[in-house]
Amino acid sequence: MTYHEFVCIDENRRDDEQTWTMGGIVIVAGKAADGFDSARIFTPRPSQANGEEPPWLLRFTAFAIFAFPANMVLKPLGAAGHVAMLLSLLLFVFWGVSLLLGLHKSALFRHPGRIALGMMLLATCITYVMLFSDFSGTSTIAGRASADRWVLLMAGSAGLILVTAEVVKTTDHAMVLVRALLRGAFFCCLLAAVQFVTRTNPMETIQEFMIGFTDNGGNTTFQLRGGLMRVAGTTFTPIELGVVASMVLPISVWRCMFDRVGRKWMHWCITGSLVFAIAATISRSGMISATVAVLVSVFFLPKIGRQWALLVIPAAVTGLFVAVPGLMATLLGATTVSSDDPSISTRLNNYPRVEAMFLERPIGGTGPGTYMPENALELLDNQYLHTAVEMGTIGAIAVFVYLTFPGLTTLQAARHAADPSLRCLAGAVAGAALVAAPASATFDSLSFPVFALLYPLIVGLGGAVWIMVKSESAQFQGLGMLTVDQASNRSIRSKE
Repeated sequence: MTYHEFVCIDENRRDDEQTWTMGGIVIVAGKAADGFDSARIFTPRPSQANGEEPPWLLRFTAFAIFAFPANMVLKPLGAAGHVAMLLSLLLFVFWGVSLLLGLHKSALFRHPGRIALGMMLLATCITYVMLFSDFSGTSTIAGRASADRWVLLMAGSAGLILVTAEVVKTTDHAMVLVRALLRGAFFCCLLAAVQFVTRTNPMETIQEFMIGFTDNGGNTTFQLRGGLMRVAGTTFTPIELGVVASMVLPISVWRCMFDRVGRKWMHWCITGSLVFAIAATISRSGMISATVAVLVSVFFLPKIGRQWALLVIPAAVTGLFVAVPGLMATLLGATTVSSDDPSISTRLNNYPRVEAMFLERPIGGTGPGTYMPENALELLDNQYLHTAVEMGTIGAIAVFVYLTFPGLTTLQAARHAADPSLRCLAGAVAGAALVAAPASATFDSLSFPVFALLYPLIVGLGGAVWIMVKSESAQFQGLGMLTVDQASNRSIRSKE
């Protein structure tokens, strides 16, 4: 049973406290001190009435995003042939076939993530057509193949967003999906810990057992910074690991607080491994991302959770600095750099070149996925600049909405959620989604396969949360009830 406290809309009610049942909901009502009638509502968890869980394909896809290295691909498909991408495309195909056969009505599941996805798909279609019609200049075979891979990424992202939002109908459903995601993330973090301590990569041995897949390259597992070795786990680079671990961190905390299955100490070990992975990347992007995720999500924790956060966060940071000699000095060095730092100067030197390329084709760019510099110094470590070059103004607007709008709307949903678990989940998903916008200004995020698929999964979770909060509000209004916050606002307005 879950418990909420509400206030009746009917101010004229003068009955003594009583209990009655309405639609399976038990209501205990009585007189409150502020002139309204108070009511306590007890409702059975939705999953008790509906035993369905998210489909195994979605759960395995969530696991595969972290667990299977994206550099291992089916050779005929190239870079788009890694395990997580193939599963995401399969989700999209099943969703499309189900829609065509009338097995479900996708139009009933309205949420802001669909708007962001729609803008990205529209921008992709327009710039893709412009590329193949030579409106973006003369295209090459390699450029067209890269554009095809971008289209496949958008299709896989659409599958993750749409399916997740439509099958995750309760917080218990979300918990099942999150468990699968965190299993994959835990494997990635354990691998990163081994890499950090031993400076060896066990994934090279694991990859030998992936029969039929070939190493497509592109990943940089180790990078030296200061006296410490930065590691990437199963991701492409330490920067990507720092960002995606930060995104999953608040969701892992939600799982620790509300998951009644399994051992609590194990749940917190997974959360601790994410914190260690963020530190092991020694990444400015990772630190920014972790700060955003924590600052957004902590306000939606239950009171006891916020109190523990004030104790645990400083203790965890201190423990890391003590356990890893030299970590504090290296992190401080990474965050107090000047324009003479190569990673900073390269980014700054790219701005004039990006401006020239953008002004040459300001509307549709050179085509989605077509910017492939041969010189490493010309890589654009900024997704917004990268998209402006490839997809022009059309794509730049779309990607900005895609990376910001879902997180902001999920944050709004968190503010209106009444159930403690749903409120905490919404805050965690909002924190995860809002990492994307600032992080994408520090690296070309959608070029990295783990981030590129993890983010749409989170957008889909945000859509599911949005729908759950709307359903919760509609049920309360149907009972003639207001939440305590709504009643408080109403009382203030009446006094004014």
